[in-house]
Amino acid sequence: MVTTKKIGVLLGGLSSEREVSLASGRAIVKALEEKGYRPASLDVDQDIARKIREQSVEVAFIALHGRFGEDGAIQGLLEVMGIPYTGSGILASALGMNKIASKQIFRAQGLHVGAYEVASSAHMGRVEDAVERIGYPAVIKPSAEGSSVGVSLVYNKEEIASARECAFRYGPEILIEKFIKGKEVQVGILGDRALGAIEIVPKRAFYDYSAKYEPGMSDHFFPARIPGEVYQKTLAAGLAAHRALGCRGYSRVDFIVDEQGDPYILEVNTLPGMTATSLLPDIARGVGISFPDLAEEILRLALEGA
Repeated sequence: MVTTKKIGVLLGGLSSEREVSLASGRAIVKALEEKGYRPASLDVDQDIARKIREQSVEVAFIALHGRFGEDGAIQGLLEVMGIPYTGSGILASALGMNKIASKQIFRAQGLHVGAYEVASSAHMGRVEDAVERIGYPAVIKPSAEGSSVGVSLVYNKEEIASARECAFRYGPEILIEKFIKGKEVQVGILGDRALGAIEIVPKRAFYDYSAKYEPGMSDHFFPARIPGEVYQKTLAAGLAAHRALGCRGYSRVDFIVDEQGDPYILEVNTLPGMTATSLLPDIARGVGISFPDLAEEILRLALEGA
């Protein structure tokens, strides 16, 4: 395809998800090399613009996660430099990263959104009142982090203080959400189609950082073990969420499918993990797309602006 172009794989970065990004980036570099490309690994820091110029990068494969990579910041830099890049643009990336803004959009689009409240660091005492209104168990999380960083599941009043403190480490606003009992189901989007839905069964209380990245801490089932009509409804909801934020290229949309078969959206990951245990590659393999082919298709979509 474009094996002569200089591809820069942007990895590492400055967020709390740096280690995950390094793993994603290494996997992407290896996959592209298998397809005959000449990727260069660029560890992202405050000097990344100079590195991009020195490497004469013609297209960027963004393997970053979290702040400064998944929130529109690096996308803005690449736009200014005139370099095409993988994944969603500035606005969709920022909306996907901000769980409060994205929930408002999902609700306006008629998607199922669980009960939630927002609390700020200026009014920390209101968190207990919010949990009482939401009910136990409740989920307390930062409003703009990924990989379940800073997320806690609280079962009683005594657990609120530590959960609140943990979430506020990552920003001035946090979310208090009703815990929805059901199956964890993720929908993979590639281009403008839903590839499929995978079910995750964590070996912990919920799908936290450990369950996501430590081998053996969760079981994956593809396709998700839900009735056919619920499966199709979840795929449609995933694609609707992807489009609602204006995403492009690829994404992964996370749901809880409750006991009545309704998919409740949690978030859209505009730069989903691309590691050996990541879910989008799992879904792609399930429909016959190898990891190298997936990486190449993401790259092709970037060059086409799709």
